[in-house]
Amino acid sequence: MATNAQVRLMQTAHPFRPFLVKLADGRHFEIQHPENIGCSTDGRQMVIHDDRGMHLIEQRLVVELVAAERPASARRKSGGK
Repeated sequence: MATNAQVRLMQTAHPFRPFLVKLADGRHFEIQHPENIGCSTDGRQMVIHDDRGMHLIEQRLVVELVAAERPASARRKSGGK
């Protein structure tokens, strides 16, 4: 289950990197902007906005949050491989 703190960590990363929200049923949602996801204060639900609309998700169904890999050009600029 993803916690509000884990989602907030992904949302506030500098620089922001898109990330995937993977669900237990195999679905996934790509978060392209930090304003495209929000969590309820009780940590039970999250709302995701994408090009297909708005999705209300039970947070207990989230199995993983995965940051998108940086493009090779960004890795070279920062000294990575």
